Amino acid sequence: MTTATETETATAASKPAGKPIAAGAGGRARRLLGAAFAALVGLFLLAPVLVTIASSLTTTSYVTFPPKGLTLHWYAELLNRPEFLDSFLLSIGVAAGAAVVSTALGLAAGLAIHRYPFPGKSVLDRLFSSAFAVPTIVLGIGLLQWYAQLGMASSPLTLLLAHLVLTVPYTVRLVLAGLAGLDRSAELAAAGLGAKAPQVFWHVTLPAVRGPLIAGAFFALITSFDDLTIALFVVTTDMQTLPVRIFNYLQYNYDPTVTAVGTVMVLFAAVAVVIIERVVGVAHLFGADPEH
Repeated sequence: MTTATETETATAASKPAGKPIAAGAGGRARRLLGAAFAALVGLFLLAPVLVTIASSLTTTSYVTFPPKGLTLHWYAELLNRPEFLDSFLLSIGVAAGAAVVSTALGLAAGLAIHRYPFPGKSVLDRLFSSAFAVPTIVLGIGLLQWYAQLGMASSPLTLLLAHLVLTVPYTVRLVLAGLAGLDRSAELAAAGLGAKAPQVFWHVTLPAVRGPLIAGAFFALITSFDDLTIALFVVTTDMQTLPVRIFNYLQYNYDPTVTAVGTVMVLFAAVAVVIIERVVGVAHLFGADPEH
C-alpha cells in the first residue's frame, strides 16, 4: 500500500513538471524563429548595399556581381574625376545648411504652434503635416516655375531654399512631439525662482527638446543630401548635386565608378550614424529607453 501510494504521488508530481519544460522549449523555438526572421529581414535590407560595395571592387570595366577579381582601381578613378568631388562638396554643404536652418525654423515654428494662439494657427499646423503627402516631383515642378517667375537663377541658395521645403516639416513635427511631453510645471517653477525667460528657455525648454532637435537635424541632413527629384529641377549643368551627377552619369556610362561613389555615400551615412550614437545615442534620439 505504501509503495503504491508513493508511486502514484511521484507520478502525479511528475506530470505538471513536464509543462514548464515544454513551455520553455516552445519559448526557445519562438525566439530562434524570431531571430531567424529578423536576420532574414536585415539581410534583405542590406543586400543592395552589399551588392553595391562588392560591385565597386570588380576588375571589369562594367558593373557585375559577383565581382570578377578584387581591385581598388575605381576608387582611385574618382580622384581623376573632379566633377564628382565638386558635386559631393555641393551636396554636403547644402545638406549641412539645410540641417542648421531647418533646426532653427523647426524650433521657432514648433514653439509658436504649441504655445501661442494666433490667426491661422491650425492652417499652419496642417500645412506642415500635409507637406509629407505632396509628391516631390510636384514640389520640383512648382519650385521651377516659381523661381522662373521671380527671375532667380540656379545657385546653392536656391537649392537650399528648395530643400527646406522638404526638411522643415520633419523638424517641426519632431519638436511638437517633444513639446507635447514637456511638463510646463518645470518652466513655471524656474520662472517662480527668479529665472528670466531666456534662462528658462535655455536651461529648461531647450534640453527637453534636444533629442527631437538632433533627430530633425539628422533627418534634414540625410534628406537633403539624398534628394534627387527636386534637385533635378533646380540645378544646372554647371551645378549638380551628387545624386544628380550619378543619375546623369548612368545615362551614358555603366562602369564601376558609380558603385564606388555609392559606396562612399554609404560610408558617409554610416559615419553620421556612428557620430550620432556617440553623441546622444540612436535609441535616445528616437525616444526609446537605451536600457531596455
